Amino acid sequence: MIETLKVGIARGLIEFRHTLTNGQDLWGYFFPSFGLLITLFFMDDARVPGTNFSLGASTLPSSIGMLVAFGGLITIAQYLIVDREDGTLLRAKATPNGMNGYLIGKVVAVGGMTLASVLVVLVPGVFLVDGLQVDLGGVMTLIWLLPLAVVATVPIGAAIGSFFDNPRSFGLVMLPLFGLVAISGIFYPIAAMPGWLQGIAQIFPIYWLGLGMRSAFLPDAFAAVELGDSWRHLETLGVLAVWAVAGLALAPVLLRRMARRESGSAVAARRERAMNSMVR
Repeated sequence: MIETLKVGIARGLIEFRHTLTNGQDLWGYFFPSFGLLITLFFMDDARVPGTNFSLGASTLPSSIGMLVAFGGLITIAQYLIVDREDGTLLRAKATPNGMNGYLIGKVVAVGGMTLASVLVVLVPGVFLVDGLQVDLGGVMTLIWLLPLAVVATVPIGAAIGSFFDNPRSFGLVMLPLFGLVAISGIFYPIAAMPGWLQGIAQIFPIYWLGLGMRSAFLPDAFAAVELGDSWRHLETLGVLAVWAVAGLALAPVLLRRMARRESGSAVAARRERAMNSMVR
């Protein structure tokens, strides 16, 4: 197990460095961050409805929570789909503990790039909005929230990716995720939404990651506009832990099932379908 962990970490660091030198990959990671910065710029004078709190100050940490969630739920699923199509997964399957090393490597690579995406938003965002602060309590919140966020989202993203063998079909996942973002209080306070939407949002990790990030970067007075008038740290910990346990139990089963179906002929058939679609 220790050797598998070492191999996975080494693989992830290599992929991380490769991504940093690939302009197309960097654009794919950082484009959403640039879009968020533009949104924050136009929120400069906006206020949370019914308060004097800056809407931009509330949106910035919420957006960071969303980026972390998307890094786990979407990016690793996309990697899984592409690597399945080009035969990378088949090669991993053929080596001892290859699938475990593959998954650990993806966690390291995606985690590193997600952190870079967060910094791209956070550093200039501090100068674009007023009202942010990080004290000792906020730092302690980030210490437990960020690792838990990775564990709660990456296995679920891998499980999602195991159901698709074609990158072009991933849009079926993107639309529901964007819908969850819309109702999760990322760009607009969830307390102002209908109760039934609030209930749906609180089932999924995106809302809780946004709330946790707001608790780390905003003064306690901001909690007055949240559900229950508090940061609800225990609830955040509990819900994310449930998603982490569910993902860790489900993802290995689905990945093993997917790996069993991989073969040289299956990879060749997918490549042929892809080339035929490009010709058309």
